[in-house]
Amino acid sequence: MTHYLLKPFTFAAFQDKLMRYAQYRSQVLAAGEVAAQHEVDRVFAMLRGESTGSLPKGLDAGTLDLVLAALRADPSGLSAAEVAARTGTSRVTARRYLEHLAEARRVVRASRYGAPGRPEVEYRPA
Repeated sequence: MTHYLLKPFTFAAFQDKLMRYAQYRSQVLAAGEVAAQHEVDRVFAMLRGESTGSLPKGLDAGTLDLVLAALRADPSGLSAAEVAARTGTSRVTARRYLEHLAEARRVVRASRYGAPGRPEVEYRPA
């Protein structure tokens, strides 16, 4: 079972569920027999009614573009502190955007070892 309606429901709710299911079926059929995980995640998010193009609460498209530009300017990889310095944001803010990008599989995380102590997380464009 992928979705359900609780009684009583309106026709609009019923129609919305049917439309989402129709979109889901067409995308699944278009993907063929083999699909990458991000495609599966996108299709299920659409079925649940989640927007696949919008940003989570608290994230801004302009700041996201700044973070992506900083990463593209140095494809060898940057830490959250380095991204923060290049974008004029705090390290915590830069890390939130970088983690969002990592979850969306737009950047790759790796550990950077160097000085004694904890390793840094390095982010690279995917």
